[in-house]
Amino acid sequence: MSTDNDVVIVSAVRTPFGRYGGSLKDIDYYDLGAIPMREVISKVKVSPDVVKEVFWGVGDTSPCKDPYTPVAARQSLLKAGLPAETPSISFDMACVSAMHAVKLAAMTIKLGEIDAAIAGGATSFSTEPLVVRGIRFQGFRLGDLKMEDPLLALGYKDFNPVAVDTDNVAHEHGIGREEQDEWALRSHVNYGNAWNAGKLKDEIMPLTIPQEKGEPRVLNIDEQYRPDSSLERLSRLKTVYGTRAITAGNAPGMNDGAAAILVMTRRRAGELGLECLATIVAQVSIAIKPDRMPEAPACAIEEVLKKADLTLADISVMEINEAFAAVPLVSTLMLADGDKKKLKKIRDKTNVNGSAIATGHPNTTSGARLIMNLMYELRRRGGGYALGAICGGLAQADATIIKVES
Repeated sequence: MSTDNDVVIVSAVRTPFGRYGGSLKDIDYYDLGAIPMREVISKVKVSPDVVKEVFWGVGDTSPCKDPYTPVAARQSLLKAGLPAETPSISFDMACVSAMHAVKLAAMTIKLGEIDAAIAGGATSFSTEPLVVRGIRFQGFRLGDLKMEDPLLALGYKDFNPVAVDTDNVAHEHGIGREEQDEWALRSHVNYGNAWNAGKLKDEIMPLTIPQEKGEPRVLNIDEQYRPDSSLERLSRLKTVYGTRAITAGNAPGMNDGAAAILVMTRRRAGELGLECLATIVAQVSIAIKPDRMPEAPACAIEEVLKKADLTLADISVMEINEAFAAVPLVSTLMLADGDKKKLKKIRDKTNVNGSAIATGHPNTTSGARLIMNLMYELRRRGGGYALGAICGGLAQADATIIKVES
């Protein structure tokens, strides 16, 4: 039963996601975040002062012009035209960040401290700088400098690359290269079908990109999508970091993009005359052993279903972020508990519009993208429950259940 204090989504939008070194590579990090912040307000024609706080996922501050303790959310909201009196928080939970931003916003609203907030995140892999370490107090005078690329063997330096841990866990569950490549192809096919049906226009705001020569061009599709993908092409790719099955084809790209969701109480939405697009039903955050990342979404899904007093059978559509193809494969296998019929039912309603392999994965943005994609999909289906789950940050995970009234 709905109440005036329910936390509802009234607007949600994102940029197209750019490939690494692609169309968004020259956009300043703060400007990138400001784009959907500005649009999510403009889309519903409300005054910026309606927003009482901004919660913003920022996983890597080194692309910022001010790499030492930047206030990325603050800088972006000012560029977006929000009042200077709007407080904000920029925080890092790696890939979980933007979904957790929605959770923080909902929690603060539930506490009664505010009645409306923007939540989301931005990532720019293309502007990642090279790093020089250890020379500040070395009296450096002559010789070569070693520069470090933070994107090489992406992960955490005191642990395995995330690809290696994912490969090990997938192998334990009996999920090999062929199955992962098949899931990767499915992601591109499902994305292509969604795009051709016009579904993604609900969430993607077209961007005008200046060109060095000629007229600006409009980007209105995610650049990671490969319409010519095939099992034959995927099978020819080499594995990475000595893994058995992980390739650039069954993993997402390093992408650029930003996403924003405007949430508020149902009461406030009514006062403003806004349509409640979806209700946030339940959200959880979990963490497991750091080398078990592909299992984390399943654990989060089980917890959020308990919290909402629902079962998987109640869920119309679901997305488990494709940090690798192995992640939804492992997590759905765990959720099915060895039942092949149940597994098919779960997978049939999972990632129906593709996920990060085809869409792209600007990591601290993706959690908000999951929520809005599921929300718009539910609305096209006439209502119901949807569930999104995303892992990251040494096997943390968040899960969110939303409802659209039928």
